[in-house]
Amino acid sequence: MELIADILLGAGALGVAVYCHVLSRRLSVFSQLENGIGGAVAVLSVQVDDMTRALAHARAAAQESQQSLAGMTERAEAAAARLELLLATMHDLPEPADPTPVRRRVLRRRPDGSLAGEEAA
Repeated sequence: MELIADILLGAGALGVAVYCHVLSRRLSVFSQLENGIGGAVAVLSVQVDDMTRALAHARAAAQESQQSLAGMTERAEAAAARLELLLATMHDLPEPADPTPVRRRVLRRRPDGSLAGEEAA
């Protein structure tokens, strides 16, 4: 009985040794910097840095655009206020007493069928 227990104990130890060896190889491949998870983490870290810089540039551009649009909006509001004032003063002007006649050019057909232009009041 002790012999069977020793054989089973030796087989278990051998199985654990093989399992540890396989696990060791997998972990060494897993942690390699070039093609394992270490490499993926390094690449992702570089991409995060690039995205952070791109985000900072985008924020700066958005801030500049916001300031530019705010300035343009203020100028447009000032121009609209001036136009409203001009329109209000136009309503206060008296009508002209003698409006100048509008001269129009009238086309008439001649007896020969050609067109002739005349000034008409």
